[in-house]
Amino acid sequence: MGKITVKDGTEIYYKDWGTGQPIFFHHGWPLSSDDWDAQMMFFLEKGFRVIAHDRRGHGRSTQTFEGNDMDTYVEDVAELTKALDLKDAIHVGHSTGGGEVIRYAAKYGKGRVAKAVLVSAVTPLMLKTKENPDGVPMSVFDDIRKGTATNRQQYFQDFNEAFYGYNRKGAKVSQAIRDNYWRQVMMGGIKAHYDCIKAFSETDFTEDLKSVDIPVLVMHGDDDQIVPHELTSIRAEKLLKNGKLIIYPGFPHGMPTTEAAKINQDILEFINS
Repeated sequence: MGKITVKDGTEIYYKDWGTGQPIFFHHGWPLSSDDWDAQMMFFLEKGFRVIAHDRRGHGRSTQTFEGNDMDTYVEDVAELTKALDLKDAIHVGHSTGGGEVIRYAAKYGKGRVAKAVLVSAVTPLMLKTKENPDGVPMSVFDDIRKGTATNRQQYFQDFNEAFYGYNRKGAKVSQAIRDNYWRQVMMGGIKAHYDCIKAFSETDFTEDLKSVDIPVLVMHGDDDQIVPHELTSIRAEKLLKNGKLIIYPGFPHGMPTTEAAKINQDILEFINS
């Protein structure tokens, strides 16, 4: 575990364990690298080198006032991967992290990224616009902004119920998972979390998806209440030159945690294919 200082003075916290082919994990909003615990342990035991960072403003990285936008997030990743000299790497991103992965692969991945995995990702575009009429209305994201800015402690205790599908009839609720979600959120900075809502909802990744030619696995649950799969993964796979899509019946947005065994195995099979 360590930190690097990127060009604007922000400290980026990261974990770097093991040897072998590197797998770099990009977490979702508003979490941290700890959200990848189940994947880090699984792939470490399979002989991979596993790396995960806390995005600026999140977790143990600097609680940034500025630079909380997708291009800066990706520049931070590029500085970290260069410092660690990562090549032939697999990049795996959940939710907002999926957008980060595909933009990094498009802008900086040549010669460094072997494959990519987008899990419950926000790609290609979440927001409803004239060009994206079936997207999510701005009012939804304004409500998220309001909850984040004015009542973050309670808002995120409530938000994670739908995140993990625990509001569904018959769901087996893990209070420990819910508590760990809240712990991670409250480690981050409120300003960075607020700004990131614009980054994950308004960034258009269409051209990034079109431009990459590496193999990309797109994974999504069809009961995702946070990032609807019809608006994102189904469209993303069609834009990719070399994409593979898996839709999981009944899986929630937080499926890397709630359904780790299945997700891990499918990622492993993709890496080895």
